[in-house]
Amino acid sequence: MSMKYFIIGAASAALLTACGGNGPEIVETPSEATQAVSQSSRSQDIRVVGSSTVYPFSTKVAQEFKNKTGFNVVVESTGSGGGHKLFCEGVDDSTADVTNSSRRQKKSEFDLCASNGVDEIIEVQIGFDGIVIANAIDAAPIDMSLKDVYLGLAKDVPTSDTDCTMQPNPYTTWADINPALPASKIEVFGPPPTSGTRDAFVEIAMEGGAKKIACMADLRKADKKAFGTLAHTIREDGYWIDGGENDNALVQTLVNTPSAIGVFGYSFLDQNTDKIKGATIDGAKVTFENIANGTYPVSRSLYFYVKSAHIGQTPGLKEFALEFTSEQASGPGGYLEEIGLVPLPDAERAKVRSAVENLTAYRQ
Repeated sequence: MSMKYFIIGAASAALLTACGGNGPEIVETPSEATQAVSQSSRSQDIRVVGSSTVYPFSTKVAQEFKNKTGFNVVVESTGSGGGHKLFCEGVDDSTADVTNSSRRQKKSEFDLCASNGVDEIIEVQIGFDGIVIANAIDAAPIDMSLKDVYLGLAKDVPTSDTDCTMQPNPYTTWADINPALPASKIEVFGPPPTSGTRDAFVEIAMEGGAKKIACMADLRKADKKAFGTLAHTIREDGYWIDGGENDNALVQTLVNTPSAIGVFGYSFLDQNTDKIKGATIDGAKVTFENIANGTYPVSRSLYFYVKSAHIGQTPGLKEFALEFTSEQASGPGGYLEEIGLVPLPDAERAKVRSAVENLTAYRQ
């Protein structure tokens, strides 16, 4: 699994400003809170791990926070699962302060944290993201259903809509499933099992497609666990290829392989519209507006989690979380919306902000 690192420090911030790669330098009168943070002891960097989908949003906040306060923030792209594992290792100085996640923390991860003394965690929902099925800009447009997605990518599929005798997936081209789809080989590059995007994709897209098949819908009513296993298990015969945690590399793969499609977060489509285009799913195009209003069927919430035990122990940690949840960052028209984040409704943003301000721990 590849890993990306993003470190904002004095030298890197100066270089970014000099090169003009991130727009004009932000000049503002520091608030009393910011002055207090800047004057405090800086014994260690703020360490952030986790989701590759949340990574670009987190690095942007790290950059802005560095410009305002001088604090260093190290952001590592480890995948959501890897991030929770690192975050839950304990509360000493060597462990992560924050983990990003493109899905909600699992009960097993919450329990792992508690068993290692990480028993006060602040959960922060930052906004929404769509999970995109995309291909190269010059390739044929894709207009498919969730049912097509499930039948193309499940390890085992029903014999027919009414007969749930399962068989190893026999489909090799998209046209085998639906004559309206291209007669190209099924070749999908997607996130690995450690990725929150993978978790969300199987839960929303694969399960959503399985429920469109009559006998699978009946199975769900009779045996939800058996249904979940069949709906969530991706084929392992070479038609799905784990693409790693580097979504930018995946974009380049699609450019180099026009017959292939990829699965990743909306923000990477939004930043690469000159190279790739999104598929229409169940009649809905993948747009900012369709994700925000729920029309696009494959969307999910994005989160980060803060270790309460490190507030006061890691200088600037609370202030970093406050910057992330500020209107200037994650509100409508904020700098995170500019790079693909879909903001929460007003009432939800206020609730999240209050949880950070009051250091309110959450419970599963």
